[in-house]
Amino acid sequence: MPLKKFKAITPGQRNKIASDFSEITEKKPEKSLLKPLNKKAGRSNSGKISVRRRGGGHKRKYRIIDFERSESNSSYFVESIQYDPNRSARIALIKSESGKKSYIIAPLGLEVGQSIYNGKEPTISLGNSFALKDIPVGTFVHNVEIHPGKGAQLARSAGTVVQVMAHEYGYTLLRLPSGEVRKILDSCRATIGQVGNIDHKNQKLGKAGKSRHLGKRPSVRGLAMNPSDHPHGGGEGKTGIGMPGPKTKWGMPALGYRTRKKKSSSKLILRRRYDK
Repeated sequence: MPLKKFKAITPGQRNKIASDFSEITEKKPEKSLLKPLNKKAGRSNSGKISVRRRGGGHKRKYRIIDFERSESNSSYFVESIQYDPNRSARIALIKSESGKKSYIIAPLGLEVGQSIYNGKEPTISLGNSFALKDIPVGTFVHNVEIHPGKGAQLARSAGTVVQVMAHEYGYTLLRLPSGEVRKILDSCRATIGQVGNIDHKNQKLGKAGKSRHLGKRPSVRGLAMNPSDHPHGGGEGKTGIGMPGPKTKWGMPALGYRTRKKKSSSKLILRRRYDK
């Protein structure tokens, strides 16, 4: 996905770096795979703000993605590569031999006219979906399930990729993008290849208005607040955050403090993401 820079005709274009969308082959989405997407504005079911700095944004419709790929031993034909406003990756419209259409996350290198497959097949090729036990060691995959049949939950955003490390005792060892190594049941499914749109992280919005289009509201530093509003607030002139260290708005330790509680799945993590 090539990026393009803009001439500094306006202040907003001076630092803007955006996608050229050269890989997009169809602008209009498939109507049968759309559903309404109501805005939450970061609010809970009681109407109170539970996630700050969200709200507004352009109106969107949700594209129904087939994360399960559960239709075994079936072939699909790639009809188009499309833009999805709800995620960083591109999506591909595929059509089965029976005529059923669905959306999948588009892996890097997937092209219109290509055939992809679900099920057991000797050829490990781009876009095919298999159970982890059928994927050779060293293969790069994405769209990985955590629980069999629940649908892909790992490695779905732009540029992410997971490597199959080993197979042992009904589990597959995977190295995740964070560096974490964990075991997943080998009956879970994964898709061959890396998620496309790998230059997404190199884009620059260029202006505040672009963030507002994406539904992001301004963020105020804690140092700039009053003492009653934030632990970092108050003081005369420029001051530090003080001791014993950085905190959240509600007084919890921040910047490196581990918040993950012990779960039943903790025993499946062989190496944590922050282990050097």
